[in-house]
Amino acid sequence: MEFALTEKYRRYASRRRIKSVLWLVCGSILMSAGFVLFMNPYQVVPGGVYGLGIVLHALFPSIQVGTFGLMFDIPLLLIGLKVFGRMFGAKTVTAALLIPVLMNTMTYFIGENPATMFGGKMDLSNDLFLVCIFGGVLIGAGLGMIIKTEATSGGTDIVAMLLVKYARFSFSRGVLLVDSLVVIFGMVVLGDWRLPLYSLVTIFVTTRVIDFIVDGASYDKLLFIISDRNDDIREYILEKMGRGGTFVKSSGMYTGAGREMIFLVVSRSEVSAIKGMIKEIDPQSFVVIVDAHQTYGDGFKAFPD
Repeated sequence: MEFALTEKYRRYASRRRIKSVLWLVCGSILMSAGFVLFMNPYQVVPGGVYGLGIVLHALFPSIQVGTFGLMFDIPLLLIGLKVFGRMFGAKTVTAALLIPVLMNTMTYFIGENPATMFGGKMDLSNDLFLVCIFGGVLIGAGLGMIIKTEATSGGTDIVAMLLVKYARFSFSRGVLLVDSLVVIFGMVVLGDWRLPLYSLVTIFVTTRVIDFIVDGASYDKLLFIISDRNDDIREYILEKMGRGGTFVKSSGMYTGAGREMIFLVVSRSEVSAIKGMIKEIDPQSFVVIVDAHQTYGDGFKAFPD
């Protein structure tokens, strides 16, 4: 029996590794395509080492954006490996090296002049908003897939982690600071004040797509309900909604009085109905509603493989 379980786990781990590699490669391809097809040709600077590469490529056209990215990534990876050690696994190193190679290869075959790419049929020079949207979607989808493999693409993520360690920044503030400096540098060098605005659109779309890929679509809602009429609310949830819930023992911080809190997950379409019900039963109740990004079990999604 023990041998069977060990063999089953070994097969599961093997499938997981293969899936992880496929996601890493596909994510790197999508991210590279986002830059080659949309960011690089129109000089939109969405932060990061490749955004910095776009700016420097404008100054030194003979050096490709991917090459600049690689030039920055290699020393950052070495610093990251020295400072953080095992936190930087092989997948992060692979992604950081694979993306610039893919970018340069795509640029070699596709080109970087919008007027000649695909015979000029994909020239969006007069519609940079679409450039930002579709570029952000591809970059966000690719980066999200890479993050799903528990890796990063290197670059500004490493700088942000160093700021967290040595300057006591939060990770998000570190990324925002580094990307903002890259965007401002791009505005100064390229001389176009509209670039930060377009870059913000790309960054917003990218982050939203990353959230969608990593956490999934947030269709469910998590409710915490504190009320003096729990029995009436319980009856409504069980009988009218056909849902289940959980009573959680809690106590007031100020009074110290013990009471039960209702823990409940519902679909987005059910939120309005349950809010109206709670207001009718106990207008003095206290309710917190948050997104439940991943809900598995009876009445919701099945557990993933």
